[in-house]
Amino acid sequence: MDKIGWVINGPNLNMLGARSEEHYGCMTYQTLCDELREYAGKRGMVLNFFQSNHEGEIVEKLHTLVHERCDFLIINMGAFTHYSIAIYDALEMQRVPIIEVHLSNIFAREAFRSHSLFAKLCVGQITGFKEHSYFLAVDYFNRMGEIDALY
Repeated sequence: MDKIGWVINGPNLNMLGARSEEHYGCMTYQTLCDELREYAGKRGMVLNFFQSNHEGEIVEKLHTLVHERCDFLIINMGAFTHYSIAIYDALEMQRVPIIEVHLSNIFAREAFRSHSLFAKLCVGQITGFKEHSYFLAVDYFNRMGEIDALY
């Protein structure tokens, strides 16, 4: 049976391709979603996507996922990473593994970006590899059982 996952993106991710290429790469948001969906599909995985610039909409989406089939989450909450207790509480309800991704290296930028409220809820973080951060997260979830068996 296919693994079903969700990629949840926060504010400004819809503007990929128009933002600083140095930090965020040159791929548009739609191209990223299309390529990720295809990449995951070739690995027997189904990826669904949700993006919002509004905190409450993200919380509502996470609430719906508590009651739907979802095997894993890949999240990039953008600026909400650093201060959204509401999203933290909604993520804490999830009963699936979560990977937090960031396109830029949040630890090599402004000091306020280096703290993630969500890190303790996640199996890991992938930062600084631009769009490749998402593909690395898909690879982890594709091989999760194999990787866990190594330890």
